[in-house]
Amino acid sequence: MGDAFVYAAARTPFGRFGGALADVRPDDLAAVAVQGVLAQAPGLDPAAIDDVVWGCANQAGEDNRNVGRMAVLLAGLPVSVPAVTVNRLCGSSLDAAMQGSRAIETGDATVVLTGGVESMTRAPWVLPKPSRAFPAGNVTAVSTTLGWRLVNENMPAEWTVSLGEANEMLADRFAVSRQRQDEFAARSHNLADAAWTAGFYDALVVPVPGVDLQEDEGIRPGSSAEGLAKLKPSFRPSGTITAGNASPLNDGASAVLLGAEGAVPGLDPLARIAGRGTFALAPQEFGFAPVEAANRALARAGIAWSDVAAVELNEAFAVQSLACVDAWGIDPEIVNTKGGAIAIGHPLGASGGRVLGTLAHRLRESGDRWGVAAICIGVGQALAVVLENVA
Repeated sequence: MGDAFVYAAARTPFGRFGGALADVRPDDLAAVAVQGVLAQAPGLDPAAIDDVVWGCANQAGEDNRNVGRMAVLLAGLPVSVPAVTVNRLCGSSLDAAMQGSRAIETGDATVVLTGGVESMTRAPWVLPKPSRAFPAGNVTAVSTTLGWRLVNENMPAEWTVSLGEANEMLADRFAVSRQRQDEFAARSHNLADAAWTAGFYDALVVPVPGVDLQEDEGIRPGSSAEGLAKLKPSFRPSGTITAGNASPLNDGASAVLLGAEGAVPGLDPLARIAGRGTFALAPQEFGFAPVEAANRALARAGIAWSDVAAVELNEAFAVQSLACVDAWGIDPEIVNTKGGAIAIGHPLGASGGRVLGTLAHRLRESGDRWGVAAICIGVGQALAVVLENVA
């Protein structure tokens, strides 16, 4: 067994729902991320890429029919470069990196390009196909942008509550107040703005041709808990979750280049994949699943939380992020120091690659040794990866 390393990471700016990237197809967004990450490895012959593992949560529209392979072709890579698209909902691109790293560790591959894409703006409405011609009843178009659709009637009702209601249940369970959630959300916006201003994202984010979007579109500089407190609850009349303390709907793509030791000519690795963790709970408890996923990843890396200096936790909702941080018992100040998904955005299939790439660059910037990237996933799942800085 060998080691798998992160050599490079790139992503597009993340656009708002219906915003600057609304006219860009998801396969084209994916191709931009592929080209962006390979531009950081000019000594690598693209024909040497053994596989592309790509994440996408929807796959119901222009992202259908193996969008990873479409991205490879649109990016101009040799037709000999294969690709597969994986779907673990919000965790799809982190799962892609986990699968790619396993292939490298076992010797099945030397270089694997991973990543993911989502255009939540362009996610289509779908109609259920009738079992016979000319159905007598009405047919309803269903949005595929987010959440459950065409639900199987055999699913227990408590499993199929909305993502927001599931997290209101978490707020009740762990007594996470509205004020804490709003403070966490304001912090996300202000840290993301500070990171952009300081130039942290300059090496990570590549522009989308033909689009005037240089930074993540949803960041609100100067956000405050007091300002967010004025927003109305979105899921319960007296609830705690609002449009301000939850991640928005977004468009974007991310990519992470993985390889064995010495596999990318002229480029030193950023970090080693040291541990991976997967876990699941009841579907409505998905926001809390990263707790055990990260604990398992740490155990497999042979380290403890006391060794960890940096955490990138995808902020699906402020409440679930706070519940996870509380359960880990870590210093909240090491979490998402460059902003999180509440500010940056959460294009489902791209977010795992974003948190992994951001973590690798955070470790390189700080010189700290150990970091954790984790993400919750709808229908009760979570993934986590431990990185070791090899600078």
